[in-house]
Amino acid sequence: MNFKLRQIKPEQAWSDAMTMDGLNRIMPTEVIESVLRVEGRREQRTRKLSFALTVWIVIGMGLYTDRAIQAVLKTMASGLRLIWPDWTLRTANASAICQRRTQLGSRVMMRLFQTVCLPLASADTRGTRGTRGAFLFGLRLMAIDGTLDDMADTPANGLVFGKYPGTKGDSAFPKVRSLLLVECGTHAVVDAGFWPCHIHERVGARRLLRSITPDMLVMLDRGLYGFDLINAVVQHGSHVLVRVPAQVVFDASAGASASASASASASQRLADGSLLTCIRPSDYARRKQGVVLAVRVIEYTFTDPARPGFDQTHRLMTTLLDPVACPALDLVCAFHERWEVELTIDELQTHQRLNPKPLRSLTPRGVIQELYGLLIAHYIIRAFMHQAAVRANLDPDQLSFVGAFRLVQHAVSEFQLAHPSIHPHLLERLLCDIAQERLPDRRNRIHPRVVKRHVLRYILKRPEHRLWLQPACEFRCAVRLI
Repeated sequence: MNFKLRQIKPEQAWSDAMTMDGLNRIMPTEVIESVLRVEGRREQRTRKLSFALTVWIVIGMGLYTDRAIQAVLKTMASGLRLIWPDWTLRTANASAICQRRTQLGSRVMMRLFQTVCLPLASADTRGTRGTRGAFLFGLRLMAIDGTLDDMADTPANGLVFGKYPGTKGDSAFPKVRSLLLVECGTHAVVDAGFWPCHIHERVGARRLLRSITPDMLVMLDRGLYGFDLINAVVQHGSHVLVRVPAQVVFDASAGASASASASASASQRLADGSLLTCIRPSDYARRKQGVVLAVRVIEYTFTDPARPGFDQTHRLMTTLLDPVACPALDLVCAFHERWEVELTIDELQTHQRLNPKPLRSLTPRGVIQELYGLLIAHYIIRAFMHQAAVRANLDPDQLSFVGAFRLVQHAVSEFQLAHPSIHPHLLERLLCDIAQERLPDRRNRIHPRVVKRHVLRYILKRPEHRLWLQPACEFRCAVRLI
């Protein structure tokens, strides 16, 4: 098959010709237009920088994070500019893009994220291959975790999000606390929320329960342990697997009621050694009312001296009470798959956003808009990786995110240049290329959790440094020869 160039109609406007045909496979144009209508973003005339194009620029900021915002637009339009009849046509400058971003707001990107970013993994059905490594006991493996992101050090961002306090003073940049609900098998972020840095993760995690469905096993780290959060997940019909903090003491006398509610034997110890018990809320009123939740506690340790936590007791708690249908060893191994959410955060911060570079937006609404654009861009990459993995009968974890990231970046201009008739062939080639970007088998190794720090001799930046006295004249005029 020969490459066929796209044809530009003489009467076609720039904003109409500026399409993202490759990325539209994951996020259709109709969805963007529908969200814009719902949010009341209507345009009276055709603009070079339409709202739909502005949405793609915000997503492009998450694809080309190493470039200024004006360069983001030029990069995304590089294919179209090669075939555009007027070679002198100039793209919008940075101030125009920032103005349109302000008019677009953050709610459009939030609603677009909630509409498009859904779980990707599919279970095995008759005649159809499912996603490998995405389910356990028929439940979709999900994880909730949070992180802190640096943003531009402006008074507005500092006032809304705050700076994280530490033993050596506040953080250098304002920080936003991000809570993510991640599908472990595909690393797809299916829900997210953003709060000031001083808000506790448990508060933010409650917001993510809107995306919990009964077919999920939600894994939580010990920082999210709490009766209210665990009970709320159960109320949504889902199950929980959580690490128990060391200071938590289970009430042995509650075993009988827990066993009765679980229709289990009267013994508190099950056949696999796990403990059938229950947990209660912390407030006295509900405890007096007899509010309890039946749970199963699994204790384990490591026999390898080289592993962290060797010869220490670790505890997991789950609402999966049947030791036969849900063996304890499988649950322990599954919980360590929770680290997939840490890898997802690493993809977002290190490989995609180029940490430690802070977010570029100068206002709080711009920060929220930029973060949702970043997550949508990550979801698009992960959706392509999932399609490639299923076609090649691979686990999505076996594919390189960095390799797929680079391929998607280059594919944008290729789809723009190509005639629509060969787009299916380009998509086929893209998926094949992504499937070839395979990671080596994970080595059985660990690393110490340490960081390198360089202690600077300069004093910390303080509020009085923001209003620093500025020169009254040019340098040459200020020089007086003696």
